[in-house]
Amino acid sequence: MGHGVWCRRMAALTAVVGWAALILQLVIVVQKMAAVGQGFGPALWRFLGFFTVLTNLGVAIVATEIALGGLHALTGARARLTAVVSIVLVGVIYALLLRNVWSPQGAQLVADRLLHQAVPVLFLIVWLVGPHGRLRLADTVWAMAPPLAYLVYALARGEADGWYAYWFLDPAKLGAEKMAQNAVVLAVVFFTTALIFVGVDRAIGHRRG
Repeated sequence: MGHGVWCRRMAALTAVVGWAALILQLVIVVQKMAAVGQGFGPALWRFLGFFTVLTNLGVAIVATEIALGGLHALTGARARLTAVVSIVLVGVIYALLLRNVWSPQGAQLVADRLLHQAVPVLFLIVWLVGPHGRLRLADTVWAMAPPLAYLVYALARGEADGWYAYWFLDPAKLGAEKMAQNAVVLAVVFFTTALIFVGVDRAIGHRRG
C-alpha cells in the first residue's frame, strides 16, 4: 500500500476525530455560557478565543482536504508544515504549561484529550506518511504565521473584553514585560520546531528519493 493511500486514510481518521472534538467542545462552551445567561454568540466568541481550537479547526480542514484527495495550495507542503508545527506544539505546550492548572471531568475531559493529544498525534502521522522533500529553510516563515497572528488577535480580544485564553499571554496578570518575554520564548519554540520539521522533511524526501 502506497504512502498516498495511508496518508489519505490517516487524514480521514484525523478529520473525523478533529471535527468531533471541535463540535463537542463547542457544545460544552455553549452549555457553560448558557448557565451564566449568555447566548450562542458570546459562546462562539469564547470558543474561537483559544489557539487550541483555531489550530484544531485548521488541522481538521487540511486533513479533510487530504482525505478527499487534494494536495493543492490548501494542503501543499507549506500548509502541512504550518499545521503540523502548530498542532504538535498545542499538545506539547498544553502538557507543560496548562495540564496542571485545571482538572477537566466528563465530556470536557474527552474533548481535552481529543484536542490536545489525539489530533496532534494523528496529524503528525499524516504528515510523516505524506509527501516529502519539497520544503526549504525559508518555509519556516509560514509556520510562524499562526502564532504571530494569534498573539495579535489574543491581545486585541483581551483589550476589548478583558478575557485572555492563556495565563502566559495575559499582560493584566503578568505585566507587559513578562508577557513579552513569554511571547519571544514561544516564537523561538515555534521557529525551532519548524526548523526540525523542515530537516525531517528533507531527510525523508532524500531517503524516499
